[in-house]
Amino acid sequence: MYADLAQYYDRIYAFKDYVAEARTLAKLIHEKLPPERRRLLDVACGTGRHITFLKAWFDAQGLDNSEDMLQMARASNPEITFHQGDMAEFSLRQRFDVLTCLFSSIGYLTTLERLHSALRCMVRHLEPGGLLLIEPWFTPESWHPNTVHGVFIDEPELKIARVNTSFVDGQISYFDFHYLLGTPRGTVHAVEHHELALYHHHELVDPLRALGMHAYYDKHGFMDRGLIVAQAAG
Repeated sequence: MYADLAQYYDRIYAFKDYVAEARTLAKLIHEKLPPERRRLLDVACGTGRHITFLKAWFDAQGLDNSEDMLQMARASNPEITFHQGDMAEFSLRQRFDVLTCLFSSIGYLTTLERLHSALRCMVRHLEPGGLLLIEPWFTPESWHPNTVHGVFIDEPELKIARVNTSFVDGQISYFDFHYLLGTPRGTVHAVEHHELALYHHHELVDPLRALGMHAYYDKHGFMDRGLIVAQAAG
């Protein structure tokens, strides 16, 4: 069902200002790297919405584990190279000036073993002096369990209601997205289960520092989740 819903992903997240986020990213990168450092890999790129705008400034590529999401990304950005792979263990045999991992995708690495593997992977794919930007998920303190959320799409031939209740089990946040999806072909109900780890910021920053990166947490970031900024030596 996740594959069936991929085609509606961008409509569900139409509220997200990808243009402004891409500009913020580009400004931050240009402050830290010279303009010729243009090679960028967006890890867990989804449907490629950030790349749609980042490609105006960078020679961008994308990586995601979902082939259904990548089909959407390739359709929107046919000139861009997209790779299918697990962000915790990918190997592209090339290095980049910038790696991004946005929209809290890092939270889907629900064990420290997987998290550390992904961080090592990302650092290995950086050129000397390269920049790694990670948008974290919620921390244990900022997550609010037992709250109800909804997103509603009302178009002439598409109606979507997405409702979920947020829960927590230890350091894992979890929720089921319940979709009521109506099209001229009929109306269906679908459920997506999600689990994301509630990491403290130091659980991301400290391993990066151990890998030789200059890393810190920027509380502003894009939304209310901040941004992990790490730069390689050299």
